[in-house]
Amino acid sequence: MNMSFYSAAVGAIQQQQRMNVQSNNIANVNTHGFRAERASFGALMNRDVIGIDNAELPKGTGTRMTKATVDFNPSGFIETGRTFDFAINGDGFFALYDPPSEEISYTRDGAFTAAQYWVDPTEEEIAEAEANGEEAQPKPEWRLSDNEGRCVLDPQGNFIVLDMDEVKENRAGLELRLGVFDYAIREGLEHADSCRFVATDKNGQLYLGTGVVKRGLLELSNTDLAQEFIKVIESQRAYSFCLKMVTTSDEIETTINGLR
Repeated sequence: MNMSFYSAAVGAIQQQQRMNVQSNNIANVNTHGFRAERASFGALMNRDVIGIDNAELPKGTGTRMTKATVDFNPSGFIETGRTFDFAINGDGFFALYDPPSEEISYTRDGAFTAAQYWVDPTEEEIAEAEANGEEAQPKPEWRLSDNEGRCVLDPQGNFIVLDMDEVKENRAGLELRLGVFDYAIREGLEHADSCRFVATDKNGQLYLGTGVVKRGLLELSNTDLAQEFIKVIESQRAYSFCLKMVTTSDEIETTINGLR
């Protein structure tokens, strides 16, 4: 009896976690560049199992959600005509650099903007200012940004510096070289906020992607709303069956304990 009770209880909890994945996909159905996740399950082994380097493996009764695999299948595009909107036709990601944390992350959401940053003076500027008896001051610099403080990188990994006078005069003919980067092993990219991904050791070597950057377009979310609603119904049914199994197991236990 205990086996059926715990199997059903674990199943109900795991269906709740699966619903969390599906609700996040549905919430981002209109988010540009979003990549949907798919819940993956594995069986728990009800015995002591030792893994590599004496690591304790998950054990118990029933199944558990092992991971949420990201679906990197491409989706369509929407034309915006805006100067700083970009999409990648093919494989790869835009690279974003966060100055405070020095973190580099990757995204398919190309809804960028021009943002002003204050840059410390170079050694030459400091020496020139000291020669003139002055103190070198930070100067403003316009960069292509994701509108959340992160800087977009070019193919060489440098910031994309904008000449705002040129932007105002020649928006249609403005040429910007955005970097497109990719990993041979995408499995294991950590899904961060704002449709970003953070690489781990298992992703291997970073290289230039084969995708082509298109300006004036944004990539749509690859969430299939119809499929997500089907999975929601499946999770609801499975959750209700698990609860019914818990109730039945409890009733049987109560009956057995009441026997004299």
